[in-house]
Amino acid sequence: MNPFMFKNPTKLVFGVDQTNQLEHELTHVGKNVLLVYGGGSIKRNGLYDRVLEQLERAGKAVIELSGVEPNPRLTTVQKGIDLCKAQNIEFILAVGGGSVIDATKAIAAGAKYDGDVWDIITKKTTAEDALPFGTILTLAATGSEMNANSVITNWETNQKIGWSSSHVYPMFSILDPKNTVTVPKDQTIYGIVDMMSHVLESYFHPVSNTPLQDRMCEAVLQTVIETGPKLVNDLESLEYRETILYCGTMALNGVLSMGARGDWATHNIEHAVSAVYDIPHAGGLAILFPHWLTYSLDQKIDRHVQLATRVFGVDPSGKSEEAIAHEGIERLSAFWTELGAPNRLADYDIDDSQVERMAEIATEQGELGNFKLLKKQDVANILTAAL
Repeated sequence: MNPFMFKNPTKLVFGVDQTNQLEHELTHVGKNVLLVYGGGSIKRNGLYDRVLEQLERAGKAVIELSGVEPNPRLTTVQKGIDLCKAQNIEFILAVGGGSVIDATKAIAAGAKYDGDVWDIITKKTTAEDALPFGTILTLAATGSEMNANSVITNWETNQKIGWSSSHVYPMFSILDPKNTVTVPKDQTIYGIVDMMSHVLESYFHPVSNTPLQDRMCEAVLQTVIETGPKLVNDLESLEYRETILYCGTMALNGVLSMGARGDWATHNIEHAVSAVYDIPHAGGLAILFPHWLTYSLDQKIDRHVQLATRVFGVDPSGKSEEAIAHEGIERLSAFWTELGAPNRLADYDIDDSQVERMAEIATEQGELGNFKLLKKQDVANILTAAL
């Protein structure tokens, strides 16, 4: 494995009814708080009222920013930055899923930057500071509640870009499975696909001697495969919600990738697709990942074989490595499809008219991937296969 340093400063507050810990966690933060959330779901399920009650008891002055989009927009981020600067915001509280938290990270960094926050997101400069913030997670999916990553969409330029900074780890994240029981079936499915994709990105790396990292990745995948269908068929189960909630955090809090940098090309390709078509992120991943796996079979096929046999239970007897690997990919795709995820870009009415453009967007910063290097034509080939 590669040498590494690991530090994750986020305080994880996990478990049933742990939302009640919010008031305590607010003890050491400033008075002026920006409350960031998405649509109306937190008002319908009562979480909004519970959060406001604790903010009031903690003596906080609250300014609200609602309406954060599923693919959070730069324009919404800028609204948040403007509020922070105008209202002397000292702390941000994100209540929602990964999109709300991603937007909050950009707001937190932008509020401490005199220039255009897009410069930070596009890596023209780096964040030197950020407002402190905490999160209350309402959707098991992205892992943004315990990492320093964020993805923001600039709809004017059709760019969806991932960025990170050590300054945008949440101070604390409250993960209460009760806050996820009202998540609808489609979003639950997307969350399962998203967290599995994060594990797969970490799993496919070019580094040798990673037996423990491999087993940890496989354990998360196996747990999701075992629990995911049960949850989809029993959406109000706190037990299943709790398990999937924990899996989503562990999939992308840095633990699985210590000593080995994963591939991440599939995520970048999906970002290009949803920058043009604004589709659900995990829906795009469910479509693209099996095709990337097939396209990367010429790179260390033993890793594909290991995934197929250890995670998907493929019997290797009398089969070539290629046959084993293909069977594993087919089982992954079938698992996602049976859950209810899409499996073709045509499911989102996407045809070949924008393939070239999406491939260009995906590779505008250069070649993609760490396990297998992809050029523009490679990306176009994957997109075409996924149509």
